[in-house]
Amino acid sequence: MSLAESASVIDGAFQDIPVIDLSCATSPDENERKALAYQIRDACMNVGFFYVKNHGMPQECIDNVLEANKEYFKLPTEEKLKLNHKNVANFKGYTPLLDANIEPGNSGDLHEAFQIGWEELEAKTHDEKRANDGAMAGANVWPERPEKYREGTLKYYHAAVAVGKILFPLFALSLDLPERYFDDKTKNSAAIMNALHYPPQTGPADDRIVGIGAHTDFECFTILWQQPGIQALQVLNSQKQWIKAPPIDGTLVINLGDQFARWTNDIFKSTVHRAVNRNGVDRYSIPLFFGTDYDVNIEPIASCVSAERPARYGPVSAGEYVNQRLKEMYY
Repeated sequence: MSLAESASVIDGAFQDIPVIDLSCATSPDENERKALAYQIRDACMNVGFFYVKNHGMPQECIDNVLEANKEYFKLPTEEKLKLNHKNVANFKGYTPLLDANIEPGNSGDLHEAFQIGWEELEAKTHDEKRANDGAMAGANVWPERPEKYREGTLKYYHAAVAVGKILFPLFALSLDLPERYFDDKTKNSAAIMNALHYPPQTGPADDRIVGIGAHTDFECFTILWQQPGIQALQVLNSQKQWIKAPPIDGTLVINLGDQFARWTNDIFKSTVHRAVNRNGVDRYSIPLFFGTDYDVNIEPIASCVSAERPARYGPVSAGEYVNQRLKEMYY
């Protein structure tokens, strides 16, 4: 059965989110890699979300970035606002509480964030990997405090990018494409990371303020670390039920975004999700939004199109699409 044909039998009424072991992601055995890719295909078609374990992210990176962000978000608001993202030309820097409102009809998203893009660990005067990033072009900005914020954040960032580089060949195999199909499309991948702080949410449950409102992501996929022990992430199934996606020790969450939905003619799901922190404690999470190079045209691939399932999207450059969505979100 082709990908286009198999899409007709999916109902999306999932009740839980699969956990996928990446131990054999780079196995020399092609059959092992393909078997793993087909697990990913099933998760992408039925859920749009999956956990990964044995992903290679060092625990030290996670511990250090968490401590750095706990310190940063405790700083006085006036100090954090020195790097307000609206005063930076490329959307990077600090986003204050209730600044964004991603779900129409809500009263604001109850989180604050610090956003970065690609930067070498050893800073370059001119970094060719970030020379053509459209709305995200230009250097990162960094707070003066805490002292090791840049170091801890960038080490985590590069470790998360490494996970993304492992996943792209598996996505290609899952789509019956050559394993290196995305290589020439991800030489300078868009990779934007947000460190997020969700304060405890109080007040009535229907006050139209949540940690982040119901939305889909707009890159190819997101690599999300969630703080252990604090449930906030919820994923919407086809029955309009909110399914909890709790933190699982040793895992990262992968969720598909709208760009992959466009690549696959909606066979891979870009699933609506939200975060609501009613745990009485602060919550931290770190999504890295991973995409293609900005000059790559995204349009449905041949294996996802048929006479019964014609192409739903025309070509659009990744950069144009990201710029549009960023402006919708913030301005």
